[in-house]
Amino acid sequence: MSVVQTIFLQFPSASISPFLPSSIPASNNVSVKFAVSCCSLASPVTVVNGNVETMPSERNEVRLGLPSKGRMATDTLDLLKDCQLSVKQVNPRQYVAEIPQISNLEVWFQRPKDIVRKLVSGDLDLGIVGLDTVSEYGQGNEDLILVHEALDFGDCRLSLAIPKYGIFENVNSLQELAQMPQWTPERPLRVVTGFTYLAPKFMKDNGLKHLTFSTADGALEAAPAMGIADAIVDLVSSGTTLKENNLKEIEDGVILESQAALVASRKSLNLRKGVLDITHEILERLEAHLRAVGQFMVTANMRGSSAEEVAERILSQTSLSGLQGPTVSPVVGKRDGMVTADYFAIVICVPKKALYKSVQQLRAIGGSGVLISPLTYIFR
Repeated sequence: MSVVQTIFLQFPSASISPFLPSSIPASNNVSVKFAVSCCSLASPVTVVNGNVETMPSERNEVRLGLPSKGRMATDTLDLLKDCQLSVKQVNPRQYVAEIPQISNLEVWFQRPKDIVRKLVSGDLDLGIVGLDTVSEYGQGNEDLILVHEALDFGDCRLSLAIPKYGIFENVNSLQELAQMPQWTPERPLRVVTGFTYLAPKFMKDNGLKHLTFSTADGALEAAPAMGIADAIVDLVSSGTTLKENNLKEIEDGVILESQAALVASRKSLNLRKGVLDITHEILERLEAHLRAVGQFMVTANMRGSSAEEVAERILSQTSLSGLQGPTVSPVVGKRDGMVTADYFAIVICVPKKALYKSVQQLRAIGGSGVLISPLTYIFR
């Protein structure tokens, strides 16, 4: 269920609550050994009651941020293309592009973390990025709105992993890890991660007190074997890489389930002309396509005395109910010079996993000439 469906009904007067928890309160229990740098805000700012508030920058175009590289970038472009929103980029070296189907929309290719930062600063209005990136770099900012939280690609989880061997051999839960006597102020649990906000917050919230953190850009799985870390916090897809490096996930150690999401700036939705309409169109196209994924339209002919009698036969089969019921229409023919309607055309929507069973059931009750077509969109 997308958050923006509520926003469309409530803007501009609605009070929107943040989707992420507030920032980590100050504590001496967690020592963090990395430096955190802040991006500069290019948009104008105002001070309200002592708080700095970024205002949308002065421009007419609506800006959509998309990942610039990697699998996330490819999958994002493929999804938009499937929604008839192909991104047109004149030069692959340029960072700006357009979607011809939507006027006044600029596409900007950025690093995922920069998409989040620029949504906060007001330099972007919309973005497609992983939930893990939104959570890590948004850090509970109230101006970030999840328009659609499940775009059906980029699935992974942010998870805590420890070695299978040594002192961790019999440790299988977060509670057991926290209760290990080895961790003291002099010898804290050493965690390597690229998630310098989510990892410390998760550890602190779950009772791990004696901790130090270090950062790495890649190959985190090697850190425990090299002796420079006791645990890692990293994104996991299949878990194969962890297993091949003698690491294991533990009970209650999943910090966040993630996949690609459409995110918006609340200020832009509320204040910038055209953002709400463009968001609505993109959302409708995305949801219509995602509803249709894995669905097929099945058409067949069936002899019967009436549409009601044919419908009764169809509804007696468990796999033939369709989305809201079958469509039954007379098939008009001519016999001995007379117009007759002895046959009826049946149209139903069937999920892929039930497709062959549905065909079998149609045949069993007299269906013939079965045609099957994949669906592209299901609009409500």
